[in-house]
Amino acid sequence: MSKPSVLIPIVVFAALVALLGFGFRLSDPRLLPSENLGEPIPAFQLPNLLTGRLMTEADLTGEPFLLNVWATWCPSCVAEHDALTAIHTQYGVKIIGVNYNDDVDAARRWLEQLGDPYAFHVVDAEGTLAVDLGVYGAPETFVVNAEGTILYRHVGVVTEGVYQDTLATYLAQDSMGGS
Repeated sequence: MSKPSVLIPIVVFAALVALLGFGFRLSDPRLLPSENLGEPIPAFQLPNLLTGRLMTEADLTGEPFLLNVWATWCPSCVAEHDALTAIHTQYGVKIIGVNYNDDVDAARRWLEQLGDPYAFHVVDAEGTLAVDLGVYGAPETFVVNAEGTILYRHVGVVTEGVYQDTLATYLAQDSMGGS
């Protein structure tokens, strides 16, 4: 085997690493486009985490809210939990939880231990609602208007700063009649 043939895979690998590195610098991976912006919440029929009652997208209308996709296996969800609790308590924001691909008993224990800032939760055990929403992973949070239309999607941890700088703006637009 000649030396140039040994170098070819190394050069190709280095070029690929350089190309990917350059691509990641050009875009923010947290800014994932959502095909659902301006669209209604997808149709679903899922059980309520705490009561077992079947919930549908019709249960999500009437006032603007945050739809938060979370799970107990998600370390970032634990990291954002205190901020969600503060946002609900301080600003009176309605938050609906989508418990995503999780163990129901573990989710209930988690809420008992950490508190429950959510108006209610649906159990998305198979991840069908999450897929229909275009979720890549937990946590993801959507701003939804009173009619059930998705106004904004935030990928990653919600902090009070994220709420004040971005999410509150979309909620305020809806309360003023805009979208």
